[in-house]
Amino acid sequence: MARPLPLLLLALGLAAAAKSPYQQVLQHSRLRGRQHGPNVCAVQKLIGTNRKYFTNCKQWYQRKICGKSTVISYECCPGYEKVPGEKGCPAALPLSNIYETLGVVGSATTQLYSDRSNLRPEIEGPGSFTIFAPSNEAWASLSAETLDSLVSNVNIELLNALRYHMVDKRVLTDDLKHGTTLNSMYQNLPIQIHHYPNGIVTVNCARLLKADHHATNGVVHVIDKVIATTTNTIQQIIETEDSLETLRTAVAASDLSSLLESEGQYTLLAPTNEAFEKIPRETLNRILGDPEALRDLLNHHILKSAMCAEAIIAGLTMETLEGTTLDVGCSGEELTLNGKPIIANKDVLATNGVVHFVNELLIPDSAKTVFELAQESEVSKSTDLFRQAGLSSHLTGSERVTLLAPVNNVFKDGLPIIDSNMRNLLLNHIVKDQLSSKYLYHGQKLQTLGDKELRVFVYRNNLCIENACIAAHDKRGRFGTLFSVDKMLTPPTGSVMDVLKADHRFSTLVAAIQSAGLTENLNRPGTFTVFAPTNEAFRAMPQGELNKLMGNAKELANILKFHVADEILVSGAVNALVRLKSMQGDKLEVSMVSHSDGLLSAGLPSVWLSMHVCAHLDGVGHLLNVCTVPPVFSGLYWRDCCHVFSSTSWKNEMWFASAFSPEDQLQMISRSCYKFNPESWGKEYK
Repeated sequence: MARPLPLLLLALGLAAAAKSPYQQVLQHSRLRGRQHGPNVCAVQKLIGTNRKYFTNCKQWYQRKICGKSTVISYECCPGYEKVPGEKGCPAALPLSNIYETLGVVGSATTQLYSDRSNLRPEIEGPGSFTIFAPSNEAWASLSAETLDSLVSNVNIELLNALRYHMVDKRVLTDDLKHGTTLNSMYQNLPIQIHHYPNGIVTVNCARLLKADHHATNGVVHVIDKVIATTTNTIQQIIETEDSLETLRTAVAASDLSSLLESEGQYTLLAPTNEAFEKIPRETLNRILGDPEALRDLLNHHILKSAMCAEAIIAGLTMETLEGTTLDVGCSGEELTLNGKPIIANKDVLATNGVVHFVNELLIPDSAKTVFELAQESEVSKSTDLFRQAGLSSHLTGSERVTLLAPVNNVFKDGLPIIDSNMRNLLLNHIVKDQLSSKYLYHGQKLQTLGDKELRVFVYRNNLCIENACIAAHDKRGRFGTLFSVDKMLTPPTGSVMDVLKADHRFSTLVAAIQSAGLTENLNRPGTFTVFAPTNEAFRAMPQGELNKLMGNAKELANILKFHVADEILVSGAVNALVRLKSMQGDKLEVSMVSHSDGLLSAGLPSVWLSMHVCAHLDGVGHLLNVCTVPPVFSGLYWRDCCHVFSSTSWKNEMWFASAFSPEDQLQMISRSCYKFNPESWGKEYK
């Protein structure tokens, strides 16, 4: 007989889970108020206003609504009242007819107007009704002109207005489903209901304040506004509003009129004439003359669901018809879009949604040129560089391109001087075709406007194009895509040996490679990463040991092979310890070391080589954990190192790691570090 108990518990759990968002928030308010007695609800009041909200968990801990501070008060939950001398609100409100109930729940003005308009006999008599009763403050907030027009003709205007607030059946909050309509008792005109996940319920965008007050002949819900009939679609609102003239022209040109007059529940963020006037004329004409860009622009202003202003009590992300998202929030009484208070007029209700007038145009990335995308992001300095180089036309027209734009931090010391070499380099930052990073693959080759081929490298934690790695998500414009990259890109320009021979700092290394018979190895097809000792690194060796090494081709080849990895590694791939197999056979370990721990990182931004400066029996030595030696040569310490990478017998890249200054050396000598005994590789001594 004990078996049914789990089923009962499951049923109770499902019943609890089925509560509407409003009821869930009300339940949370009850839990927060229970220490003050039975049927007490915690209420958050916006400081400086009369606006009150039942509190959800997030609001309770933040103590804010729309970014403004609140105070917590405790009052009887809907349907209950205090009893003198007793704690909390132990008594249920007396059950009476709707007319009497109006006077008890804070809607005495509605009760008064019901009497004046001869509605009283109906809501006192038999039947089953629901009335969305405006609060006393809601009636008081009406303009004098509107109120006069109602009370001057109580038997028609006022009666019709009140009957529009009524439904001829009992409807509780659990029945108020999001996006539904109820037929009012005035000509069956619809009342729009929205029940949001945060517990806010709106009736024609008026917020439901206190709900579910039961009466003998129905139910009373108190709302914060006097609602008016709605007969126009969103399209009809656009056609009749003088301030939306430019939008009207744009909608007509984009064939969106049929959507905006169809059934549904949308939110139109309607840009006013003023909003269009703020846009540069050239930009506006370009968009208005491009059907696809115009359609994207307008769809970016249409939300997929109706969002009344009263439902927004904190920031949330809303999806547009264009597939993009907008951050909709609030700051006090103002609505915000993407953090800016640009909504001029809110909650203009339509039969198929709601319209908010905005005084700024929201241009989506898909309607922008690459140049515009770059100007608004962390690569704005790059746009100055491309403009100075006379390359703006590639980034502002209808050419399908992808821009590899270095982030602003790359130019913290100023922009480089524009000459023919720099202009050619910038051309190689513009890739033919409009790409998406999610479709790039390892080994892919990209053609630039400078007629160079760039290689794509895919690593565990990064996606790189040659030596530059993508630093931010793509921005896809109308014809082009923006890739923000972490450094200036250097296209490959020759074989490993070509690069080394062209730089005087590697003359000793070139001679060593030739003496060791490795020239052919570094010219053959393949992929390499070379950690290249500079002339200064060789000079740091004792002269006798250097002469001995240079005279032993076999030993020299062995140590040089230890500086060559058989794969390409760019600095952006090194986020943790990376192990590479060297040509010599042993593993090379590459890691990033920050300055904060006292260790040094040597090199240009394209590659960092971390070093320990150690006290050695023969003096000061430098041990590079990316430019080191195999066991049999562990007594040698390279003073400097360079990073070279190559691919398949064509075009290579090289980066120089600068030497430590004497001051750096002196500062680091006092630090303890590991050195290796030439006779016992692997044993560490302090």
